Formats: sequence, C-alpha cells, structure tokens
Amino acid sequence: MRALEWIGASLLILLAAVTVLVARRAVLVRAGGTIKLNVRVSTMLHGRGWSPGFGRFVGDELRWYRLFSFAVRPKRVLSRRGLAVERRRLPEGQERLAMSADWIILRCVSHQAPIEIAMAKSTVTGFLSWLEAAPPGAVSPRMAQDWPAA
Repeated sequence: MRALEWIGASLLILLAAVTVLVARRAVLVRAGGTIKLNVRVSTMLHGRGWSPGFGRFVGDELRWYRLFSFAVRPKRVLSRRGLAVERRRLPEGQERLAMSADWIILRCVSHQAPIEIAMAKSTVTGFLSWLEAAPPGAVSPRMAQDWPAA
C-alpha cells in the first residue's frame, strides 16, 4: 500500500509541474508578439547545446524564455541596439535532430557576446525587419556610421 501512495504522490507532483509549465507559457504568450526560437546555450560540442524556447518582442528587446522552465523572467534578453546578424546558415549534422528542416540559424553579434539563434524560415524575415526598424526620428547606431558627416 505504501508504494501506491508514493506512485500517486509522484504522479500528482508531475501533473502539477506540467500544469504550471503550460500556465506559464499561456500567460507569457497571451500578450502576443511571440515566436518559436531556439538559442544555443553551449558550444562545447559541435552541433549540440540548443535549447528550445520562445521569444517575445517587447519594444526594443527580444526576450527569450526557455520552454521547459518555471522562471517567469526571460533567460536571455537581446536588445536591437548594437545587435547585428553576422551570417545565416541551415542546420547541419546533429543540429537537424534538434530543429525542423525549415529552420535557419543566425549568428548574431552584440555588445555582450556572439549568440546563435534558430527560427523558422518564415520567421526570419519578421525578425530581420524588427532588427532594422527604429522609432520615428531615431537613428540606429549601425545606420549612423554609414551616413556622411554633415
């Protein structure tokens, strides 16, 4: 009888954890502006280290949340100021196991450190558009370097 109690308690804890994960994602996604986004969190092994999650656009920031996390705060925050795409490529080798075949990997550089992100091909255009967009009257630092001095 004692074993059945342990199994029941374990199943109840597992069900509660899954419910919290689903509720967390529903609350974060409800505001809109979210995309499926994988981030490479470790470069120790070639083609490994990808973590699934979703990104949420909030003003000048792309906030990345891990898919399987209880944290309410984003794991990474990418500011579009100083962020640039260095190159893009298709998944290769073991990366094809971690993401769909129609995903694109973007290597971005910023003030903090280089970062690799992966997203669906259909999402890349929107991400690049958001990256290059600026509020009316504002000039992004990357554009200012290309302009001739007045």
